[in-house]
Amino acid sequence: MYDHILIPTDGSTDAEKGEEHGVELAAAVDATVSALYVIEEGGNPWLSEPMEDQQGRAREYGEDILDDVATAAAAAGVECETAVEVGPRVHEEINEYVEEEDVDLIVMGSGYRGRLGGLLGSTAEKVLREAEVPITTIRRDGKS
Repeated sequence: MYDHILIPTDGSTDAEKGEEHGVELAAAVDATVSALYVIEEGGNPWLSEPMEDQQGRAREYGEDILDDVATAAAAAGVECETAVEVGPRVHEEINEYVEEEDVDLIVMGSGYRGRLGGLLGSTAEKVLREAEVPITTIRRDGKS
């Protein structure tokens, strides 16, 4: 059914729900997992440190998060590869990764519903609109 599951994450509590579910599902269907952290291009112009330093800190943060996913996957007996990507829009990088890496399913956490109650969607909603593979989203309350 699924051979390659992508778990995009940003380290938030909502994303952690998706990480857990993705690893459990991969173990159940004997799939491999790719854990992905995306850094948006640019940085915060209001900080005094150079953009390169900001991106370096973001990369280190992402790698730490991905190490946690890989550790959880290993504990569940699931093969896991990790990747940090940089791009202008997180959802576009996620969908590009899906195409390039032959992913069968995306599993991700979702909690934010936009400032106006869903009218301005979250990253998960944007991925859902453009993805060409099935997506399982796990909400903060644990429902898919």
